Amino acid sequence: MNRSTFRNSRVLRIALPAALAAAGIGLTAPLVAQDAPLPGVADASRVAAGSYAVDPNHTLVGWRVDHFGFNDYFGIFGSVTGTLDLDTAAPETAKLDVTIPITSLAVASEGLKEHLLRPGKDGAAPDFFGADPVPARFVSTSVTRTGPDRATIVGDLTLNGRTRPVAIAARFTGAGTNPMNKAQTVGFEGRAMLKRSDFGIATFVPMVSDAVVLDISAAFERK
Repeated sequence: MNRSTFRNSRVLRIALPAALAAAGIGLTAPLVAQDAPLPGVADASRVAAGSYAVDPNHTLVGWRVDHFGFNDYFGIFGSVTGTLDLDTAAPETAKLDVTIPITSLAVASEGLKEHLLRPGKDGAAPDFFGADPVPARFVSTSVTRTGPDRATIVGDLTLNGRTRPVAIAARFTGAGTNPMNKAQTVGFEGRAMLKRSDFGIATFVPMVSDAVVLDISAAFERK
């Protein structure tokens, strides 16, 4: 450490406590209430039976593909809508129906997003989704419990005009009352895998993997 760096660090050590004290903040005072209980807890007894709506602001569908064998790249779909019907006495009768707008796609660069959503050249089919893709839709057909907080949800996924069965390995992650809007909320995580060629999206296979991993984080609010 040179003299200038040492001097600046010494000034910071002196000035920072003084500034915090002037603001009425002691160094031992927590910036947030660390001991406050979280509103959501992974406790199934807190789940109320009934109909729930997707919280579109806090529900995400992530996807991941292998790129040329070098590394994976991934993106996220948001603005998901839909419903979940729950009977706590018979969880296997749950019904899930969600719609995922493809145009909500978020990726790391505008160039990649443009490629995924651009129309086909000279009237040809687009490489991936195209410029005006119809939203994807998943409708459950069965729910099988695989553990106290886990289940396999099988359903029909309609994407790019084709419908195929997809299985989601789901895990219950929390239930409680949202402190912002007072809605009774339940949360789940899920993982699924599909082959994009099954849905007519086969550009660059196998250089860009046919297999697509979906990672899902979902919140539902009781109606």
